[in-house]
Amino acid sequence: MLTILSALRRAALVLAVSAFAFANVVRADDPPQPRSEAASPAGQKGGRAANPQSATQASPSAAEPHRLPSDSTTKQTLDLPGRTLNFAATAGSIRVFDGKGEPLADIAYTSYQLDGADRATRPVTFLFNGGPGASSAWLQFGAAGPWRLPLDGEALSPSASPEVKPNAETWLDFTDLVFIDPVSTGYSRFIASGEDARKSFYSVDGDVNAIALVIRRWLEKHDRLTSPKYVAGESYGGIRGPKVVRQLQLQHGVGVKGLILVSPLLDFREFTGTSLLQYVATLPSYVAVAREAKGPVKRADLADVEAYARGEFLADLVKGEADKEATNRLADRVAALTGIDQAVSRRLAGRFDVGEFRREFDRKNGKVTGRYDASVRGFDPYPDSSSSRFGDPSGDALQAPLTSAAVDVLSRKLNWRPDGSYEVLNGAVEGHWDFGRGINPPQSVSELRQILATDAKLNVLVAHGLFDLATPYFGTKRVLDQMPAFATQRVKFVVYPGGHMFYSQGGSRQAFRSEVEALIRE
Repeated sequence: MLTILSALRRAALVLAVSAFAFANVVRADDPPQPRSEAASPAGQKGGRAANPQSATQASPSAAEPHRLPSDSTTKQTLDLPGRTLNFAATAGSIRVFDGKGEPLADIAYTSYQLDGADRATRPVTFLFNGGPGASSAWLQFGAAGPWRLPLDGEALSPSASPEVKPNAETWLDFTDLVFIDPVSTGYSRFIASGEDARKSFYSVDGDVNAIALVIRRWLEKHDRLTSPKYVAGESYGGIRGPKVVRQLQLQHGVGVKGLILVSPLLDFREFTGTSLLQYVATLPSYVAVAREAKGPVKRADLADVEAYARGEFLADLVKGEADKEATNRLADRVAALTGIDQAVSRRLAGRFDVGEFRREFDRKNGKVTGRYDASVRGFDPYPDSSSSRFGDPSGDALQAPLTSAAVDVLSRKLNWRPDGSYEVLNGAVEGHWDFGRGINPPQSVSELRQILATDAKLNVLVAHGLFDLATPYFGTKRVLDQMPAFATQRVKFVVYPGGHMFYSQGGSRQAFRSEVEALIRE
């Protein structure tokens, strides 16, 4: 769900405009109230609007044609091995207003709350995916929700059945679940028109402010402010997650007990420009793919590659192509580790970007690897072309069945039928996203340090897949290794066989669920 974007080059001036625009997003409610609450940029204290009486009721004629249906709550029973879960499922939305009480957007959510639990002590976990532009369907129907859609093997096809099955690995046993779809994903939508409204949400800070606001509003709406709270984010959710927790701590008076990051990106810098660290980050995953082709692979099997990547490989990279001996040594070692032709490796000086590896790894058979999961291979539609013109066999095939599954569950099981299209992965969002910050690309490492320093009881679980080339696990490991001891003692790092959605594999999904349960029951 993560896309590394050319938008990183946009000027910091645009971010300033976006941050100013979102400073006027003050409430999430239905309907708007006379009182206004400021949602300031991250890191600043908020307060009341300068003139609370200036908030006015939204114009029904402007908002109503775009309004999502009223929330729908249904009673559900899930029969699983060894237990039966009875729960309330709610599909609905929270409306976000500006400082004048005018509606900006409806943010859709799907929640599952177990029957008979004490709301004061029952944990609740808020989940979102990344992109930016991805709905929460991936985590909901792939990992944590009560129903699951197969996402691997023969099911990896656009024409695969979208029928969901009871999910034996659902997290509902130990936490209630709230899946959030940021604006323009799922059924979430803008109410206001115009460029200013879009800029309010399509930015790093504006997006974080909106998600944190919706979380706080959901807690109020469902009388769950005293519940233990957890946040889970996937992919670009690695940027969102720590920032949302920080925003909740400082801006909304909401403490979070645990943060779960799934295949996260924490720092864009090593994925841009000429950074040598991008090659260090991807090498262990390249080799994992090569070794997996010969048999099952675990992270422990890559200890030699990790040591080489942070040692001799990095040293030879730093010497650069000016040192021919070092360059040939590096290129030949990479060729031996990955199985890619030595001549190709020498031509590229052993520096394979993700697209080059995906095409060269099995080029002799006219196949390309997946980006989300490089252990998956598909046909190159233009194997003789001098340019790369292929998609992602590990991701593109999932969009059709996942979209149909989400619509079917919402309409048939949960009795919620919005008009318009369900956006499982909306490319227009990333195309218009304001990453801002000029020469300082987005990163959430600062917020991760801050939330761990602020709350000594907060714990973090970071999980990755071995074959993920979108957010390689070793890149995150390098980032976490730079953190101070007080932080690393409360951050658990786990790596499973699989790709970006490693939870599509049964064994990895089961092991991950066990880690999440241990974190929440701690």
